[in-house]
Amino acid sequence: MNGSVALVTGGSRGIGAASALRLAEDGLDVVITYVHDAPAAAEVVGKVEALGRRGLAVRADAGDAAQAVAAVEETVRALGRIDVLVNNAGVGVLGPLDGLGLAEVDRVLSVNVRGAFLTAQAAAGRMGSGGRIITVGSCMTQRVPGPGGALYAMSKSALSGLTKALARELGGRGITANLVHPGPVDTDMNPADGPYADPQAAMTALGRFGTAPEVAAMVSFLAGPDSVYVTGAEFAVDGGYAA
Repeated sequence: MNGSVALVTGGSRGIGAASALRLAEDGLDVVITYVHDAPAAAEVVGKVEALGRRGLAVRADAGDAAQAVAAVEETVRALGRIDVLVNNAGVGVLGPLDGLGLAEVDRVLSVNVRGAFLTAQAAAGRMGSGGRIITVGSCMTQRVPGPGGALYAMSKSALSGLTKALARELGGRGITANLVHPGPVDTDMNPADGPYADPQAAMTALGRFGTAPEVAAMVSFLAGPDSVYVTGAEFAVDGGYAA
């Protein structure tokens, strides 16, 4: 995989940052996108470069159509190609159905659905045979444990259809598309010692939160040569949350 280039959206923290570093360890040059935290993005790029790979941070909001596409174009302009897309950028809005306003609905769908589609569309247009599109979904597409998850679960469920359709449309070009569903994962957005952590951990078969590097390990497999015959598939990295 040396010399290949990956774009990881939302790569300044959490699963995105862990995926960027794992791909750099695998020999890929890595571009990440971020929205607000430029210092965190710069830190990830520094770690990528410390591994001997090229790194670049691009400010791009997946909820902005032009910026979503521009991130792909900047990747190709700066590093010459794109071989792997990790469609990781996402937002989570949880709350009672009757409390969700139009602005919240539009924001979640623009980032989690439209942004994922547009980034995949732009990346597919630039990829050659052997390209990989890996999208990060959610365990809530398989099991919604209680009220308040309608908007988020709907947005992430849309990625199942997107992934299967991409696999069919791009398979003839040797490009694969797969979907990873993380369960409760210890990140700054959902810490394992947070106020809602114990019930989430109890819903898993393993009785604990996962880690971002554990999800990144699946991303690494799907980006690598051993997954060449895997496409249109969904992989739960959830500790048995959906079992």
